[in-house]
Amino acid sequence: MEGSAAEERLAGPQPLVAMEEAGQAEGFTSVRRRKRRAGEAAMETGGAGGGGPLPRKRPDFPPLTGEALGGGGKAEMRKIPVPANRYTPLKENWLKIYTPIVEHLQLQIRFNLKTRNVEIKTCQETKDISALTKASDFVKAFMLGFQVEDALALVRLDDLFLESFEVTDVKPLKGDHLSRAIGRIAGKGGKTKFTIENVTRTRIVLADSKVHILGSFQNIKMARTAICNLILGSPPSKVYGSVRAVASRAAERF
Repeated sequence: MEGSAAEERLAGPQPLVAMEEAGQAEGFTSVRRRKRRAGEAAMETGGAGGGGPLPRKRPDFPPLTGEALGGGGKAEMRKIPVPANRYTPLKENWLKIYTPIVEHLQLQIRFNLKTRNVEIKTCQETKDISALTKASDFVKAFMLGFQVEDALALVRLDDLFLESFEVTDVKPLKGDHLSRAIGRIAGKGGKTKFTIENVTRTRIVLADSKVHILGSFQNIKMARTAICNLILGSPPSKVYGSVRAVASRAAERF
């Protein structure tokens, strides 16, 4: 034994192939070391050199045309239900609603008498992908009670939104308390509502216990705060002052 160990020491280290064959003969499985990816090695080399990893180039995709966005010629449709109290206004203002949707947005529109829905559909002439959403928001705003001229701003401008909430969402009121809260929002002859609209540059519709606000995000926030204060019982004079102060600060900021 001692002589064989001395012979091994004198012979030096065995070759790697011979060691693997000896290990397989004894029942061991050799594990080969995985090679690192060339990309990781390049990144480590760049980091070690002080230059850092190379920045990736941002992909540049050309804008898609209306035909490519159409999903292979498949038309999209939106249906807006018409409440019973808006049948007559819809009939009277149909031409004002029809003209911008068909001529400017290049969409198709019809009123389905069976389902009582206004149906808006895209066609081959539709170029803008957001035209269908703008048209549906425009018709929906009219169905909520806004004037056609005010709702048409949703088609012309991009930063206008609709927000709806109920008076009972702010404070659970019932009976005469709910009626008085709605009266505080409207004011005598609608004076309070008109004042909030003019100061915050929004449009407000009171439909029973529901409140609909049309305007930009910041203006809707100011109008909603004023209406909530009125619902909670603040006097209109105090609400006027706070709204005017907030509006003047916003005007100075911009």
